[in-house]
Amino acid sequence: MKDKTKIGSPLRKLTFSAMFLALALVLPFLTGQIPQVGALLSPMHIPAFLCGLVCGPLWGGVVGFVSPLLRFVLFSMPPIMAAIPMAFELAAYGAVAGILYHVFDKISGHKVGSLYAALIVAMLGGRIVNALVKSAVLGMSGSEFSLVVIFIELFTGTWAGILVQLIVIPPLVVLLERFVKSGK
Repeated sequence: MKDKTKIGSPLRKLTFSAMFLALALVLPFLTGQIPQVGALLSPMHIPAFLCGLVCGPLWGGVVGFVSPLLRFVLFSMPPIMAAIPMAFELAAYGAVAGILYHVFDKISGHKVGSLYAALIVAMLGGRIVNALVKSAVLGMSGSEFSLVVIFIELFTGTWAGILVQLIVIPPLVVLLERFVKSGK
């Protein structure tokens, strides 16, 4: 069976996935002094998307799921009530982006268009997953929040992060794929 990801070997996928996990743990320190900026830019999202797009849906889903939970265990941030829905959201980002990028690329043959289409659909899917899990977690704690309010908050509170992700991620994926293809 031919490998459908662009980077090939399992060892290379493991290595890149470890790098993306490390980035997910470190990037929030860049915005950590101002929590509102961190919430607005969503720095942990970028490595989950990159891992799914570069290493494939399985690795993207695993790195996405593990990163907020591991960051909570190591640094007590994000708080556990945020880390749980975020773990499912980032897993969805990595898995959905990874699946759709390869499907769209195979259908259209247009790499950049496939990247943007996969990112946009994954952003919607991940936010829906986050809203559903957050609603369930809040429901178990006795809080009542409207699913619609949670969903709207997930878009209005992260609009800058969405823009950054749409600007930064596609060129990074293209560069990483070129780097790997060149054998360096």
